[in-house]
Amino acid sequence: MTKEEIIEYWLNSSDEDYAVMNNLFEKNHYVWALFIGHLVLEKLLKAYFVRQSGADVPYIHDLTKLAELGYLNLTEGQKDFLDEVTTFNIKARYPDYKNVFSKKAAKEFTEKYLNRIKDFRLWLRGLITQQ
Repeated sequence: MTKEEIIEYWLNSSDEDYAVMNNLFEKNHYVWALFIGHLVLEKLLKAYFVRQSGADVPYIHDLTKLAELGYLNLTEGQKDFLDEVTTFNIKARYPDYKNVFSKKAAKEFTEKYLNRIKDFRLWLRGLITQQ
């Protein structure tokens, strides 16, 4: 695959997950909506990484680390946000974390984070597609 095909793959995959994230939220599956929200950003960060470096995507899920590896300039607030969203990857997967997290991930909490994921997604997609 060419560099552009790889970037397109990650963008399309992220877009598909974005639709799933919204559907899960509408069906009140808040923990899974947040988990998929993590994937939306992870895939965009991987597209950005490829855009910037042309190298193979690293096999990591830490959003802040992916951003750093792709030389994405972030504010401290953006780093904090990505660190928090990264935790959704673990908290949605493992029963001991999931039980606690499901109590925290009520509609209001989830909606707040999904809105922030949407905003970050638009910003990052813009960076990727303008280059």
